[in-house]
Amino acid sequence: MAKVGFSLIGVLLYASLLQLLLSKAQSSSPSNSNSKSLDFIKASCKATTYPALCVHSLSAFATKIRQSQRQLSQTALAVSLSKAKSASDFVSKMTRVKGITPRERAAVKDCIENMADTVDRLSQSVRELGHMGSGQDFVWHMSNVQTWVSAALTDENTCLDGFGGRGMNNGNVKAAIRRRVVSVAQVTSNALALVNRFASKHHHP
Repeated sequence: MAKVGFSLIGVLLYASLLQLLLSKAQSSSPSNSNSKSLDFIKASCKATTYPALCVHSLSAFATKIRQSQRQLSQTALAVSLSKAKSASDFVSKMTRVKGITPRERAAVKDCIENMADTVDRLSQSVRELGHMGSGQDFVWHMSNVQTWVSAALTDENTCLDGFGGRGMNNGNVKAAIRRRVVSVAQVTSNALALVNRFASKHHHP
């Protein structure tokens, strides 16, 4: 019985070791590829205003981005669009906050329009970047993308400007909106920097 018990343990240990070796073999190639993608993202993010945020927001998409300037720009815009939609939904609810002043309500309504424009322009940019080819067409499409992303960033800053000055008694409304819109503006700024970088290296998407 002792021999059977020993051999059974040996088989189990061998099976565990074999499984471990197989999982390592399967993951070694993707892991190496993923590592190169992460290095590519980190190097590219150095061109942005908020490099740490850039790396943090794009690292999860490393396998999709690989080492493609086009895919990096596309993903950065998609991240910005997602955050803009979320912020837009949040701002839309702020007009119903109890105790909001008329001045704040007006600023919130303006911000709602600004964020809707942001979402629209970023959506256009994502579609445009996905459809563009090369050559002269590339230059024209890329110019559109750069214009729209710049306009989206302006809209976000205009929203924030609306909460400046006096008449903002409910500090929580201003702080809550500012926190979300600033987050959108930062990833949009990063996306624009990556788009501009892609434009300058457009020979190989």
